Amino acid sequence: MCGTPIDMAIVDIMQLRDALPPRTPVVGLDPGEKTIGVAVSDISLTIASPLALIRRSKFTREAEELFALMESRGAAGVVIGLPVNMDGTEGARCQSNRALARNLLRLRDLPVAFWDERLSTAAVERMLIGEADMTRGKRAEVVDRAAAGYILQGALDRLRGG
Repeated sequence: MCGTPIDMAIVDIMQLRDALPPRTPVVGLDPGEKTIGVAVSDISLTIASPLALIRRSKFTREAEELFALMESRGAAGVVIGLPVNMDGTEGARCQSNRALARNLLRLRDLPVAFWDERLSTAAVERMLIGEADMTRGKRAEVVDRAAAGYILQGALDRLRGG
């Protein structure tokens, strides 16, 4: 079955490394209704670090901000969290995140992969409560960036066979 050019830029997570130029980082995205958490990997695709928070407004502005962050870090690919339901089905948020990928691909030719982010926000919140002893207000400020890092780290671990 032949895919459209847009379909061909969406890759399986295990094909992501081969779809990238050598020694280039990727960004991880945790799209929410109000913000998009952004994380970035190192050039060896080993470690993910929370990077920024993009406030949701017009898609064009969001994309410009994302691409500026990518360019500043030399990132050449994107991993987008996919909030799959616990039973494995995809709901409206998954469709919204898939639409984000298609819209980004209309603007740039780059590899995009999805990563199942089930429970990522809950895991990050538990970490911030238990390990970092953060207040609710502080957690709200960092949870989306941290969730993007958690999502990206999971994808990077999978790339390494973890």
